[in-house]
Amino acid sequence: MGKLTTHVLDVTQGKPGIGVRIELYAVHNGDRILLKTVVTNQDGRCDAALLEDGALCNGQFELVFFAGDYFDLQGVPLPNPKFIDRVCIAFGIADPDQNYHVPLLLSPWAYSTYRGS
Repeated sequence: MGKLTTHVLDVTQGKPGIGVRIELYAVHNGDRILLKTVVTNQDGRCDAALLEDGALCNGQFELVFFAGDYFDLQGVPLPNPKFIDRVCIAFGIADPDQNYHVPLLLSPWAYSTYRGS
């Protein structure tokens, strides 16, 4: 059985994104269902997989990273409104027997992600 994991890297400061709030949603027929809310640890990771075993299933999901709140906590001066406030990554799980790692590389002005394992 596979699992879903994530982590946050603050590329501006070259360190893990500590204390980033993340919401995980399942998306069914356009409806978003909140599955979990977590906060990243000292390594920029979640303490446990977001989904695993029977909870990981085929379907559409969305991760929402509260990047603006994170940069506020870091004391980074940003314009109002922030250029990047919340980062929403919509993705699909086609094979729940595989691992899906969805990391976020983050700065106040840009972000990127990829599918890891």
